[in-house]
Amino acid sequence: MSDRLLVLVRHGQSEWNLKNLFTGWKDPDLTEQGIAEAKDAGRKLKAQGLSFDVAFTSDLTRAQHTLKLMLEQIGQTGLPTTKNLALNERDYGDLSGLNKDDARKKWGEDQVLVWRRSYDVPPPGGESLKDTLARTLPYYVQEILPGVLRGQRTLIAAHGNSLRALIMVLEKLTPEQILKRELATGAPVVYRLNADSTVASKVDLAG
Repeated sequence: MSDRLLVLVRHGQSEWNLKNLFTGWKDPDLTEQGIAEAKDAGRKLKAQGLSFDVAFTSDLTRAQHTLKLMLEQIGQTGLPTTKNLALNERDYGDLSGLNKDDARKKWGEDQVLVWRRSYDVPPPGGESLKDTLARTLPYYVQEILPGVLRGQRTLIAAHGNSLRALIMVLEKLTPEQILKRELATGAPVVYRLNADSTVASKVDLAG
């Protein structure tokens, strides 16, 4: 049986994560901690004996840098890699670049919480999680999943909300369940899929 392997990794801590800013499609790089998290993720994957045939990442530096550091640790720096904005983080629109505390002062804590944690209410000029899923999911189904089902061992380095969209489908979660799912930075989630694309097994390499 082919090893229908799919590994999802949220990028390591970014400079704006550290500053508590809404990031979205803005493009800060990793912090020193984020670099360490990405290297550690690569070491964890290597320790599991995992290697890959192909990788996907977003159009944003923090995810691409995370992938590069992981592949260096695994010893697969030449791995064929596809970058696509379909895997970008949720676009926070007018919130992008704002400190989360400042945003609460401007719009009120309840409103900011709705924008951050509702499934289908976007911030001004931005995307909801539902919008992000509508962008990310077709790309996964058309460009990534067919390769996984053919036995291409696939690594994805992306973002909290674009990965939530994939996890929602993989684990058949409701909007309410996916909103509660927190993804740690630099913590690989290892899936093996059945031939019908359902999840056969899942191992979380956090911690």
